[in-house]
Amino acid sequence: MGANPGFGLTRSLTRLGHKIIAADANPLAPGFLLPGVVPQVIPLATEPDYPSALAKICRDLAVDAVVAGIENDIPPLLTMRSQLDADGVRLWLPDAESVRSCIDKAAFHEVLTEHGIATPRTWRPEAIGQVPDGTRLVVKPRRGHGAQSVHFVDRRDHARVLCEFVPEPVVQERVYGSEFTTDCLVDDTGRASVILRRRDLVKAGLAAVSTTFDDAAVRDLVVQTLGAVRARGLCCVQGFIRDDGSVTITELNVRVAGGFPLAEAAGADLVGQMVNGLFGLPVDHTRLTYRAGVFLTNYVETLAVGDTAELAAIAKGEPS
Repeated sequence: MGANPGFGLTRSLTRLGHKIIAADANPLAPGFLLPGVVPQVIPLATEPDYPSALAKICRDLAVDAVVAGIENDIPPLLTMRSQLDADGVRLWLPDAESVRSCIDKAAFHEVLTEHGIATPRTWRPEAIGQVPDGTRLVVKPRRGHGAQSVHFVDRRDHARVLCEFVPEPVVQERVYGSEFTTDCLVDDTGRASVILRRRDLVKAGLAAVSTTFDDAAVRDLVVQTLGAVRARGLCCVQGFIRDDGSVTITELNVRVAGGFPLAEAAGADLVGQMVNGLFGLPVDHTRLTYRAGVFLTNYVETLAVGDTAELAAIAKGEPS
């Protein structure tokens, strides 16, 4: 609940009439202040007591389903799948190998390359010497997210230095063109619906201005990508349309995208159909069509100011 995906998803689910348990490791998470949510502070996903803490919340609050708003939570949730299922808690994620191939950028490159899908050339740190001279590069964490620790360089030796500081780095060629995100919903038969939107203005990894569009070549390559990694449920694919019209896929996130409200504004019942799939009901792909030419703008808003003690009390379920 500390980032755009979980925040927006909660707003959409609340409008559909669902009761939301807002969980985050940060007691100041902005999602805790959304109307009607039940805030719960949980351990970081990397901490050993995360599974037991989450399982306790599910039991104590009679949770029906868990939906992750950030990649960090997905690996431990996968290990909890059988326990959650035994407790009657729904979880809709692809298999563990599919998740790994999406979260791990080096593995994602390998899978797409094996399937002949255009994606940026990628090198491990030990292979930087193989980077062609003059290649503009991006150094990023192999399992990073949210544009954290991402650096753009023009020289191979600069990339080599940055690999000493970026955690588990990979080096990729920098791609130029019109950047896009595709909101995707893949049912359990593998059928996918996709909503395309241009990232017209990007700040700190988030689309500040975006517009829906339609392009058969982009749509087809996104669907191929979803099939290559055996995606299921709600996810998003990012890429570029290069100046020559070719399409390059850069990543696939196994979660809702931060800018997905544009897909809903353009007519796609993205979250409603996700809930259907989550609870084993048919996904109505006719409800996932959309209008091109719809735009959305985002900006940083001051949600609240106040005494941290009051917010801590709210997070503990105490009256303010």
